[in-house]
Amino acid sequence: MNDRNRKIILIAVLLGLPLASFLLVFKPQRASIERAKGEISAKRAELERLREETAKNEDLERANVAIERRVDRIEERLPNRRELDDVVRRVSTLAVAAGLNPPEVKTRRTLAAADYREQPLEFTTSGNFEEFAGFLLQLEALPRLTRITDFELKRERDDGRDLSITFTLSVYFQESGAVASAEG
Repeated sequence: MNDRNRKIILIAVLLGLPLASFLLVFKPQRASIERAKGEISAKRAELERLREETAKNEDLERANVAIERRVDRIEERLPNRRELDDVVRRVSTLAVAAGLNPPEVKTRRTLAAADYREQPLEFTTSGNFEEFAGFLLQLEALPRLTRITDFELKRERDDGRDLSITFTLSVYFQESGAVASAEG
């Protein structure tokens, strides 16, 4: 080979080597790096979404704990069946202490609900309006869950000082242990 052909081959090799390196090594490597960057971006976005979901789960867990505490506080206010008589005695004592006549109490049929029962009690008493208002304020301060329904006030005298008062007080309670069937 002559000197000129050698120089052409050398120049071709010198120019072809970087071009071949670019085409065979650097270009595929760059594509691989771009794919990896895309995967990293997608995984970072997924990680951020999972962090947000985890934060929501923690918020939900805190909310569930708070709800459980509130339910426990409400359930603490529900007497069990054995304590129901004590609640009736306490309401009668409050009525007498407020100045009302001792009430007559009639028990109605127990109503069943999810995890509790409702015992409607019909109270009949008499007194003046101020005494009854005081009784209602004391009744409202009781630690037990109660509700007044079927409320009726009647004048016994024309001057309006004496009233006949009939109302139904529903006392909510829990069965001891398992939930029992409603009684008649």
